Amino acid sequence: MKHLLLFITPYEQSNFQETATYEQIIAFYESLDAQYDQAKLLTVGTTDGGKPLHLLVLSANKNFEPQANKLTLLVNNGIHPGEPEGIDASMMWARDLLQKNALPPNVLLCIVPVYNVGGCLNRGVSRPNQNGPNSYGFRANSRNYDLNRDFLKTDTQDSESWQRMFQRWKPQIVVDNHTSNGADYQHAMTYFPTQKDKFNPAVSAFFTKTFKPALDAQLTVQGFQPVPYVNAFGATPETGYQGFNDGPRYSSGYGVLFNCQTFVVELHMLKDYPTRVKGTYAFMEITLALAQKHAATLLKNKQQADADVRQQTDFPLTWKLDRSVVDSITFKGYAAKYKPSEVSGQTRLYYDRNEPFTKQIPFYDHYVPELTVQKPKAYVLPQSWKRAAELLKINGVTLKPLPADTDLEVEVYYIEDYKSPAKPYEGHYNHTGVALRKTTQKIRFQKGDYLIETNQTSNRYLVEALEPQAPDSFFAWNFFDSVLSQKEGFSAYVFEDIAADLLRRNPTLKQQLEEKKKTDEAFAKSGAAQLNFVYQNSPYFETTFTRYPVYRLLK
Repeated sequence: MKHLLLFITPYEQSNFQETATYEQIIAFYESLDAQYDQAKLLTVGTTDGGKPLHLLVLSANKNFEPQANKLTLLVNNGIHPGEPEGIDASMMWARDLLQKNALPPNVLLCIVPVYNVGGCLNRGVSRPNQNGPNSYGFRANSRNYDLNRDFLKTDTQDSESWQRMFQRWKPQIVVDNHTSNGADYQHAMTYFPTQKDKFNPAVSAFFTKTFKPALDAQLTVQGFQPVPYVNAFGATPETGYQGFNDGPRYSSGYGVLFNCQTFVVELHMLKDYPTRVKGTYAFMEITLALAQKHAATLLKNKQQADADVRQQTDFPLTWKLDRSVVDSITFKGYAAKYKPSEVSGQTRLYYDRNEPFTKQIPFYDHYVPELTVQKPKAYVLPQSWKRAAELLKINGVTLKPLPADTDLEVEVYYIEDYKSPAKPYEGHYNHTGVALRKTTQKIRFQKGDYLIETNQTSNRYLVEALEPQAPDSFFAWNFFDSVLSQKEGFSAYVFEDIAADLLRRNPTLKQQLEEKKKTDEAFAKSGAAQLNFVYQNSPYFETTFTRYPVYRLLK
């Protein structure tokens, strides 16, 4: 065996003040792969910057393929490379497990050395509110995308590669390592699991009642008494706060679509870097031990959840916090005070570490469905929407091409209203407040258009992606914006005669026009508005304007 000094990490060599560079990270894992036959460093895709995305697989039986009889634990590092403690902790942890021959036989351990490669290469000091290391990577990737907002829209090659990897290995547990922002307090360890109310009951109950209490107790024994990720209602946390409502754009919200429990670990940014690395190491170590202990139950629960989602009929699209249900947590904080700013002279907030406190504070973590949709028998997606089809396939959805041109009676959505911001968010003008009008139409679909049945384990992803009112749907992220533009119109002087003829031959349309003039004064005074009304209710008006191009087959 090579001398152990060859496996001392750059973090350790720097007296715990530096985080490893991208080149050092990959070289370290390549060395572990070369030395230990229980380790394999894989290339699982590419990233926007052109460099590969890697995955280290640690397997006690030296089988480096997905194994259905083993629990798979995936550790994700460096989604925000400016929050690097997971990178350094995982390097030491992988080495220690291999050197001690301590890999559990019933758990397959997968580690993403650094997810955001472009951000890792963009090294500097971009987080002034963070206590070390001396330099680190940048939050965004090489195209300035935040990868922890890209788990459903998938703008980046990074995210596409990650999702392909996730769907191949199908983990039951993910640990996603981060550093916190926000208030100052005594706790070094905060984290949040996938929001419990969004889970299949069997999975949620076990994690909530068994796994998480054991995790918290063992973290406390190791000196890292945790609290839920601080998501305060007001300026300071001691008045209470709420559990994080994680949508599918985030790692944990994406994982729940596939009945995978994700822990987003957030070490406190003002604790020194060695403390944060130790805390991250402890979290992963304890999670692995609990995964090993409960592997059979976790596998069984996941299998049951996957079977249940095939039969599930109603799917919540949006969630709201129920503030009538409240828990109490022990919170160790510092007194929040105010004093004049030396910069502006205005009043500023600070935390007085000379006045620590321990209080029971309210914690709200009960979410209830707000908007729910009933799944159709199948969706129909025209083949022209290639990116939508591609992402569905990447995420395990089965699409069946129609063998011939086919007439189908389908439920159709028309987009009646929506709101979009003045400035882009993550490269998009997200649609919110989507209002729909539903109708039934017989439409001819072409050979090769996709029939997507809703009897799949990927149903939750399918519904979240294709139902336009879902906050992270493909529609919300502008995939289908071209249908929102009218393509044809009319010249008024020509259509005047056509409109008059239409009204003579259609008494019902004539009556509708007269009724609208009676109830809408502005409309009654506008000849252009009335002409447009006739046009919109005529055979000439394009049926595809605002028609959502994903159709619901109800029978």
